Amino acid sequence: MKNLLVTGGCGFIGTGFIRYLLLDSDFDGRIINVDKLTYAGNPDNLTDIEKSNPARYVFIKADICDPDAMTHAFKSYEIDAVCNFAAESHVDRSIVAPDAFIKTNIEGTFNLLEISRRNSDRLVLFHHVSTDEVYGSLGPDGFFTEKTSYRPNSPYSASKAASDHLVRAYHKTYALPVTISNCSNNYGPYQFPEKLIPLIILNALEDKPLPVYGDGRNVRDWLYVKDHCRAVWEIMKRGTRGQTYNIGGRCESTNIETVSMVCDLLDEMVPKADRTSRKDLITFVKDRPGHDLRYAIDCSKLEKELGWAPIESFKTGLRKTVQWYLNNSQWVHRVKSGEYLDWVRQHYGNEEGV
Repeated sequence: MKNLLVTGGCGFIGTGFIRYLLLDSDFDGRIINVDKLTYAGNPDNLTDIEKSNPARYVFIKADICDPDAMTHAFKSYEIDAVCNFAAESHVDRSIVAPDAFIKTNIEGTFNLLEISRRNSDRLVLFHHVSTDEVYGSLGPDGFFTEKTSYRPNSPYSASKAASDHLVRAYHKTYALPVTISNCSNNYGPYQFPEKLIPLIILNALEDKPLPVYGDGRNVRDWLYVKDHCRAVWEIMKRGTRGQTYNIGGRCESTNIETVSMVCDLLDEMVPKADRTSRKDLITFVKDRPGHDLRYAIDCSKLEKELGWAPIESFKTGLRKTVQWYLNNSQWVHRVKSGEYLDWVRQHYGNEEGV
């Protein structure tokens, strides 16, 4: 894997993966980052990487749904491996506007697979990054395994389920070398503020309401983003081709517990002048349609076969995350104000969705 195409590399997890490969891993090749730069794709995330690794990092603004652009990228940079992070990924947005999710998550993955198939003489791996949401909802007990049936409950998870099936089918039909990973909820640095943990951090710092769906008892298994990136790289290097690996943090928490933990950390690290608790800002709001009750991943296959295990507990990872947002107020300001979008338009032109 000397020329690795990373799609969606300016997004939250893609950013984490590129930073991990170039700063902390044994990867010695070149990364070609393709990102459409919609609202959640932020080139600011990788400015330092681009400056410090000019021979090992290339950025291309392009849409994975564009066959000509992707074919050009494959040929120009002699791509021999793909890691596909590119996706529309917010459940709430998929409920309001599902068409973008169908196009990017299904058609975009199909386009990448077709081009990979046409370059299969050189391609050593197509790794597809997916989500535990394809499995649907769990009750109070049990865990998702790699053998759990798919039962997606939102347009987002349905589009990811479809893309997973396409990847597996290309392996079975065309012998394309693939691996798939399904991960639990990620959190950590560079996450866009629409997601739960950064939303709560930033709202709490501004004394704004902290919205919690329903009664707050929905359970999520939280995975620190760097642990996820470590797992993906291990799967890409040593995973069995054609196989799926579940990646979980073994950090189950109800949403109300998670919000309360963030409030407690902020009260400790930046106490309010009047010493009141930020938990007073918690506001229960109407539950969203089809809200899955519980996700929990059994990642024992990954642990046993590849020796991976999460390093961060939810307590340590959450403290690091809160501290990162406190330390990076300029990044936060640029994202919340939309300044980064002005920079994108200036350097790359306007784009649908930006």
